[in-house]
Amino acid sequence: MPPAPFQTFRPTRRRALTGSTVGLVVFGLLLWWLLPLGERSPSGSVTFSTGARTGVYEKYGNLLKTALARDLPGLDVSLTGSEGSWDNVERVATGKADFTIAAADAVAKYQFQDRPGALRLRGCARLYDDYMQLVVPRDSPVQNVADLRGKRVAVGGGASGVRLIADRVLQAAGLDLDTDITPVGIGIDTMPSALKSGEIDAFFWSGGLPTNHVRELSKEFPVRLVELGRLVEKLHKLGESSRYYRAAVMPADAYPAAQRGKAVSTLAVANLLVTTDRTDPALTEAVTRTVIDSRDHIGTEVHAAQLVDLRTAVYTDPLALHEGARRYYRSVKP
Repeated sequence: MPPAPFQTFRPTRRRALTGSTVGLVVFGLLLWWLLPLGERSPSGSVTFSTGARTGVYEKYGNLLKTALARDLPGLDVSLTGSEGSWDNVERVATGKADFTIAAADAVAKYQFQDRPGALRLRGCARLYDDYMQLVVPRDSPVQNVADLRGKRVAVGGGASGVRLIADRVLQAAGLDLDTDITPVGIGIDTMPSALKSGEIDAFFWSGGLPTNHVRELSKEFPVRLVELGRLVEKLHKLGESSRYYRAAVMPADAYPAAQRGKAVSTLAVANLLVTTDRTDPALTEAVTRTVIDSRDHIGTEVHAAQLVDLRTAVYTDPLALHEGARRYYRSVKP
């Protein structure tokens, strides 16, 4: 029997459609795996409480708002000023703001006193350290904190983190803020001019290094920084949230004109990105991602932000980590 003639295989319409369907499914699964198509970018509006006018918190907040507008275009971010850490913690805890930056000691004190909303506070990231700075005229007789007795000293606003630390530093040196000095409740925006004019004899400031106001003051007026590092042990003995202070050193190039090539021992406390358990996990995850990813961009103008480190950002003690932030850190874990 002669062999059957060679036939070219032609798929039926049904087979062709089946093959196309399988291809589309595979392609769709591939896209789903490569792109988070099922996740919508967080939208709506949030309020971010910053800090004193022209201070580091305010500047950081403005730069972060720009970064969030780039990464989360559907999110409307409103910034609101404050007196500082204590004010910020209270605002977020009571629902007046959604996110903020606050020093760990202020957060811990708020929790210790069981203030409204304290149990709802959550951490997103450990950011950078604030350094306590005691600034005096270069020819001042003040060589240590105890020498401030009887002096007019700027200690920040009543709800500022500066006042909280200043009060404790004075206690550690055996002084009472209300009776042993004349406290002046002004912020970093007016402290330098008040020192130059002789309205005050010294000022306390707690902020990232370098703080522009202190740096500019040192360039146009002879000042120096008083060492504070020896007070750490006495601070820790005060209890409560004082354990969040650690000994630190301001490098000689922080304020060259004031330090004249000499490093200065001082105290430092961590700053935290704070929210509450009311905040949506997807939103918190996205905000935390932008905070970490924008470190270098923000750090060009807020030098302290360059120290934000993915390896340490997860440690938000005394706050429990927000579930959304936890998702982010898991997603980038090697």
